[in-house]
Amino acid sequence: MSEVLNGRPVVAAIQQGIKLEVQQMKDKGIIPTMGIIRVGNRPEDIAYENSILKHCEGVGVMTELFLLEEDIDMTAFVPFVKEINENSSIHGILLFRPLPPQLDIEVIKHLISPIKDIDCMNPISLGRVFEGMQEGFAPCTPKAVMEILKYYEVPLVGANAVIINSSSVVGRPLGMLMLDQKATITLCHSKTRNLSDVAANADIVVTAVGKPQFFGLEYFNENAIVIDVGINECEDGGICGDVNYDQVSQKVRGLSPVPGGVGAVTTSILVRHVIEACKKQFKL
Repeated sequence: MSEVLNGRPVVAAIQQGIKLEVQQMKDKGIIPTMGIIRVGNRPEDIAYENSILKHCEGVGVMTELFLLEEDIDMTAFVPFVKEINENSSIHGILLFRPLPPQLDIEVIKHLISPIKDIDCMNPISLGRVFEGMQEGFAPCTPKAVMEILKYYEVPLVGANAVIINSSSVVGRPLGMLMLDQKATITLCHSKTRNLSDVAANADIVVTAVGKPQFFGLEYFNENAIVIDVGINECEDGGICGDVNYDQVSQKVRGLSPVPGGVGAVTTSILVRHVIEACKKQFKL
């Protein structure tokens, strides 16, 4: 039976650090604040929003919600976002995506300053990740994967890591973060040949394909550490990952669960980014 790489103790450790820094800031008269922009009422956005609000309340970070009608057009949306970006009392900004089709993401992604871009939407932020620059904010999901590996002391130096996702949101930035730690990276995608053979030779496998319980025993070796980023609705109506947990957990050395793994850590990373953004803005 593999070790369960549970996200909850990782969250607790992150929150402990956040609480200490928040108190230090409040002692200086600074209240770190996150601005949340939601367009429309997508259920998944509301669920994530509620999770963020709960996390922020638990560690003393303030939040401001900006709720917009789903039919808002660019003429109204662009100056609205610019105004929030220029608000000195808001230190980190999260804009829920995807946006309605009338809102042009190619324009909007440039509106939030990199110093407030806590979810890595601005191309400058992503560019800093690829340059290995520490002052940028990497996307929260790749950072959550890295935090889990760090907490469970999974060695990255020289490790053979296979990431089954090549998107700019998960796979590519995660590859850069692992590369910074001297791992050897293979990015896989839908055209990768002999995927099961590639993955089965890896020390670390990260799955993020959005296919419920797709990965079975043939994708992993007995010493593999498996991080499941997938969040899918299963046939029974529950939530499951990309990995067939019941099967694979009997074989590999370590496996993160879904739910309770990467997703649990992602929100804490977002909140920590607010703290980091606030410190930069006040030059702390």
